Amino acid sequence: MALPDLSPLGADDGFVHVRGAHLHNLRDVGVDLPRGRLVAFTGVSGSGKSSLAFGTIHGESQRRYLESVAPFARRLIGSAVDPQVESVTGMPPTVALEQRISAGGARSTVGTTTNLSNGIRLLYSRAGDHPADVLEHGSALHSGRLTSDFFSPNTPDGACPRCHGAGVLREPTESSMVPDPSLSIAEGAIAAWPGAWLGKNFRDILGTLGVDLHRPWRDLPPETRDWVLHTDEQPVVTVHPEREPGQTQGPYRGRWRSVERYLRDSVSSSAAESSRRRALTHFSVSTCPLCEGHRLGPDALRVTYVGVPIWRLAQMPLDDVLARLTHRSEALPDREGTPEEEAERLLLPTVLPVLGTIVGLGLGHLALDRPAGTLSTGELQRLRLAAQLRSGLFGVAYVLDEPSAGLHPSEKGVLQHLLESFLSEGNSVLLVEHDMTLVADADWIVDVGPGAGTDGGEILYSGVVDGLVDTEDSVTARYLGAGPLVLQDAAQVREPSGLLEIDALTARTLRDVDLRLPLGSFTAVTGVSGAGKSTLVTQCLGTILGERVRTTVADEPDPSAETDRAPDPGEASGSLLDDDAVHHGAVRGAEGIDRLVHITQKPIGRTPRSCLATYTGFFDRVRRLFADTPEARRRGWGVGRFSYNVAEGRCPECHGTGQIEVELVFLPGSYATCPRCHGTRYGPETLEVRWEGLTIADVLELSVARAREVFTGDPRISRALDALAAIGLGYLTLGQPATELSGGEAQRIKLATELQRSVRGHSLYLLDEPTSGLHPADVDLLVSELNRLVDAGQTVVVVEHDQRVIAQSDHVIDMGPGAGDKGGRIVAQGAPATIADEPAGMTGTALRRAAQAPVAR
Repeated sequence: MALPDLSPLGADDGFVHVRGAHLHNLRDVGVDLPRGRLVAFTGVSGSGKSSLAFGTIHGESQRRYLESVAPFARRLIGSAVDPQVESVTGMPPTVALEQRISAGGARSTVGTTTNLSNGIRLLYSRAGDHPADVLEHGSALHSGRLTSDFFSPNTPDGACPRCHGAGVLREPTESSMVPDPSLSIAEGAIAAWPGAWLGKNFRDILGTLGVDLHRPWRDLPPETRDWVLHTDEQPVVTVHPEREPGQTQGPYRGRWRSVERYLRDSVSSSAAESSRRRALTHFSVSTCPLCEGHRLGPDALRVTYVGVPIWRLAQMPLDDVLARLTHRSEALPDREGTPEEEAERLLLPTVLPVLGTIVGLGLGHLALDRPAGTLSTGELQRLRLAAQLRSGLFGVAYVLDEPSAGLHPSEKGVLQHLLESFLSEGNSVLLVEHDMTLVADADWIVDVGPGAGTDGGEILYSGVVDGLVDTEDSVTARYLGAGPLVLQDAAQVREPSGLLEIDALTARTLRDVDLRLPLGSFTAVTGVSGAGKSTLVTQCLGTILGERVRTTVADEPDPSAETDRAPDPGEASGSLLDDDAVHHGAVRGAEGIDRLVHITQKPIGRTPRSCLATYTGFFDRVRRLFADTPEARRRGWGVGRFSYNVAEGRCPECHGTGQIEVELVFLPGSYATCPRCHGTRYGPETLEVRWEGLTIADVLELSVARAREVFTGDPRISRALDALAAIGLGYLTLGQPATELSGGEAQRIKLATELQRSVRGHSLYLLDEPTSGLHPADVDLLVSELNRLVDAGQTVVVVEHDQRVIAQSDHVIDMGPGAGDKGGRIVAQGAPATIADEPAGMTGTALRRAAQAPVAR
């Protein structure tokens, strides 16, 4: 019998061939990429490079994987991945590490993110020193030793039986529910009660039950107070309420709930986020007395390894953990030892390389139990990169999204070494990157452009890096081949209009820092990762000035978006008990500041319901334009009809999100385009109304740049769109869901929202790495806008690593010299040229090298 011809269709030439890619703004793109090499994707923000690297190449790899799963599962998730490409050949499996805003659940930590926690728990289980009485409670299979589950607060065996692994107890107490006992119930003594009808209902029921509503709370009998607050009884009584004239006066049957029961019901089942958060403010938070906040059971807390219990090791900086475990590894005997030593010989090699890489990436100041939610997106991605180092994968393509984000220039050498490690193991690296030093070291470059949004989506150049400089339309080429960095000296910077002085600042790693901040200037706060930059700016300046200025503009959720989840009882506990207090001495100069504008990279929303148009506020005006059309008036539709949060106008399938959340049992959930409205968010009748030939869904599909042309006659909308375009966000669509925005994009949207306002007085702006995710050309746009603010007499303070921004600033405050406990000091300050002459900090060294280098950075 003749065998079928199974020979390959063509010889493998070592390249990945992409043909007919048209995802998002890609214009029928075809490109060839070498395997086993470092390939950098460049282009201005929104040009289409992420659509090519992640959406097309990784998306096609993901689609092929999903084809291998069971048909039933594939039916559920098949629409979640649509790379929109004709063909991709020669493609290896891909591993994507994107910049994520979300860091996982409330109990996600540095240890769980990197999988280091598994190895550490096994070391304590197999090689830890167990007291004799603890061995009596352990597993018979392991000679009485506790299994690794006992060292995890997220398992039934390991969680403290009192606080269930939270480390804190959150309980309604009399003082938290009744903060002012001198008031009577009628005067509002029970502050935990809601307002309006429900609060009055509780009071009427108590009055019917015979409780004196007009007697001061502290004068009520103790047993009465305890019953009102904590009883499990739920009596039903007939209430004859006292109403205002004209209101319904009839009696009704009312069921009593204690104040504690009401609060717990609100937290566990209320549909309104505001109600849940309000209820949580009336819970008293205290350290668990059994585990003393360490979250583990008593037996596990008594086991030690390298001389310390696991909770203490988890609180140490990772560079200290690395030193301890390295010393222990070197002390192991060469010959066969005890079972415990043999366990160490197997386990330590799985932990030490990851620890070494994390420390080398500038994250040695972090601790294993540091909540993942407190990390920046750059820190999170570098942790995941370090974890991948020991994955042992061969022949895959790593698709990375700006791994340099949040890295000090002095720390990028280790990142380059890590990328080389991936390549040396037989893998490929596809890098979406804006940092020109990393791009210059790539083997191959794919430049996408020439502009953003509809002006991009073309391959301008694909080849070795040196050839890019001859590409005329390439914006990247101008920055890749730029000359040495030019540093402003003391004679070139602005003369400050005043001085903000804060003595003896102490918070987290800061110890007695004397801050001298020039007002009316552009100040860059610099230093290695973990040096104390964000503590100084976000925590200290944000807290101290927030208490002194008349107006504070801080991060707020999208007012037009519905909230989406209940808070985890353990979510807020860490921040409530951490030593986050800011201590300081005298404050001078704050009286000259009228407004504090504090903008971070927190997302503008957590679901697709929040988008650029709603957050910036101009969508209200857009809806008014549609409501004023003749067709809308004929149908009797008002402004609410054109809101996708209102049932009448939105799609009934996705409830106005345009996407359906796909929940996967064993994989992270994702969003898929709604099959009914196809992502428009609205019902078909609403889309029958047009303004200037556009439906309301068409408007949401417009890019900011295109919308500026459409709404040129409307000053209110134009002002908002101009602010967005001015800081490099012209490529975003008006309906861009919050879930698809990077932290840097979210921060710049907040900044644009602030820039469109007309304000008076002296404002101080605090920003945390506003250039994150920006192409150098877009950085120039952003810096121009920030300089415009300073020229108008305002003060701008940025936490920044971008050397081009630092070089253009008026004043630099360099933190360091190291990270964590080795930092927290101001090692140098002054004009950029002055910092370059200072030997104490790493920023000065990096600036000095860049000023002498042949490239921009």
